[in-house]
Amino acid sequence: MSPRSILFLALAISFGLGFAFRSTLNLPKKTTMKKVTGIGGIFFKCKDPNQMKEWYQTHLGLNTDAYGTRFEWRDAEDPSKKGSTIWSPFPEKTKYFEPSGSDFMINYRVDHLEELVQLLKQEGVTVLDEIESYDYGKFVHILDLEGNKIELWEPVDE
Repeated sequence: MSPRSILFLALAISFGLGFAFRSTLNLPKKTTMKKVTGIGGIFFKCKDPNQMKEWYQTHLGLNTDAYGTRFEWRDAEDPSKKGSTIWSPFPEKTKYFEPSGSDFMINYRVDHLEELVQLLKQEGVTVLDEIESYDYGKFVHILDLEGNKIELWEPVDE
């Protein structure tokens, strides 16, 4: 055998043994789970939510109701699926955003909320509460690096 063939054979054996050895270890696998699939809602504090909704309705044409407004859209990967994003003003004294001191909270749409919460806990993310289920989806709250409260929502879309 030529020295070049021996070198190639040694590299191939080393690679094969390394792959076999790694597969016997119980190393954590990198997740390919898509964590956030979109914006579920934008929530913000204001002095008078009703007046704010009226202003947005009058000047920007938002069709508001008691909660704000819902922007409906179709999923880009599957146009047969409908989704929505919520816009909602809250009273400036609301406690819903606590423990965050921020004047806003973003709601992110996610898939597989239970699995995601387990992964976030493993990664050291602060999970504020237990998952709650409603007829329109599941929710849980976390804190980001700067203490902003984030709502994660696994929706039940049409």
